[in-house]
Amino acid sequence: MAKQVILVAQIFTGILLIGLVLLQGKGGGLGTAFGGSGGVYQSKRGVERIMLITTVIVAALFLALSIASVS
Repeated sequence: MAKQVILVAQIFTGILLIGLVLLQGKGGGLGTAFGGSGGVYQSKRGVERIMLITTVIVAALFLALSIASVS
Protein backbone atom coordinates (compact mmCIF):
# COMPACT_ATOMS: atom_id res chain seq x y z
CA MET A 1 0.00 0.00 0.00
CA ALA A 2 2.77 2.44 0.90
CA LYS A 3 4.63 1.71 -2.34
CA GLN A 4 1.49 2.57 -4.32
CA VAL A 5 1.15 5.90 -2.51
CA ILE A 6 4.81 6.69 -3.18
CA LEU A 7 4.39 5.74 -6.84
CA VAL A 8 1.34 7.97 -7.30
CA ALA A 9 3.10 10.86 -5.51
CA GLN A 10 6.17 10.35 -7.69
CA ILE A 11 4.11 10.43 -10.89
CA PHE A 12 2.32 13.59 -9.73
CA THR A 13 5.54 15.40 -8.77
CA GLY A 14 7.18 14.29 -12.02
CA ILE A 15 4.39 15.78 -14.11
CA LEU A 16 4.42 18.93 -11.97
CA LEU A 17 8.19 19.24 -12.36
CA ILE A 18 7.96 18.91 -16.15
CA GLY A 19 5.29 21.63 -16.22
CA LEU A 20 7.32 23.97 -14.03
CA VAL A 21 10.43 23.58 -16.16
CA LEU A 22 8.47 24.20 -19.36
CA LEU A 23 6.83 27.32 -17.92
CA GLN A 24 10.10 28.98 -17.01
CA GLY A 25 11.47 31.66 -19.27
CA LYS A 26 13.98 30.67 -21.87
CA GLY A 27 17.52 31.12 -20.63
CA GLY A 28 20.69 31.34 -22.62
CA GLY A 29 21.39 27.65 -22.33
CA LEU A 30 24.86 26.19 -22.28
CA GLY A 31 26.25 29.01 -24.40
CA THR A 32 26.01 31.52 -21.55
CA ALA A 33 28.06 29.26 -19.29
CA PHE A 34 31.13 30.09 -21.36
CA GLY A 35 30.81 33.88 -21.46
CA GLY A 36 27.93 34.53 -23.83
CA SER A 37 25.67 36.82 -21.81
CA GLY A 38 26.19 39.91 -19.67
CA GLY A 39 22.92 39.48 -17.77
CA VAL A 40 23.97 36.31 -16.01
CA TYR A 41 24.45 37.99 -12.65
CA GLN A 42 21.05 39.66 -12.49
CA SER A 43 18.85 38.41 -9.68
CA LYS A 44 15.46 36.93 -10.42
CA ARG A 45 12.43 38.83 -9.17
CA GLY A 46 8.72 38.36 -8.81
CA VAL A 47 7.16 35.40 -10.55
CA GLU A 48 10.52 34.15 -11.88
CA ARG A 49 11.84 33.84 -8.34
CA ILE A 50 8.72 32.02 -7.12
CA MET A 51 8.92 29.64 -10.09
CA LEU A 52 12.60 28.94 -9.41
CA ILE A 53 12.04 28.21 -5.71
CA THR A 54 9.00 26.04 -6.46
CA THR A 55 10.95 24.11 -9.10
CA VAL A 56 13.80 23.43 -6.67
CA ILE A 57 11.38 22.25 -3.96
CA VAL A 58 9.46 19.97 -6.33
CA ALA A 59 12.73 18.57 -7.72
CA ALA A 60 13.96 17.80 -4.19
CA LEU A 61 10.63 16.14 -3.38
CA PHE A 62 10.84 14.08 -6.58
CA LEU A 63 14.37 13.01 -5.67
CA ALA A 64 13.29 12.00 -2.16
CA LEU A 65 10.35 10.02 -3.52
CA SER A 66 12.61 8.30 -6.03
CA ILE A 67 15.00 7.24 -3.29
CA ALA A 68 12.10 6.10 -1.10
CA SER A 69 10.65 4.00 -3.90
CA VAL A 70 13.90 2.08 -4.34
CA SER A 71 14.32 1.12 -0.70
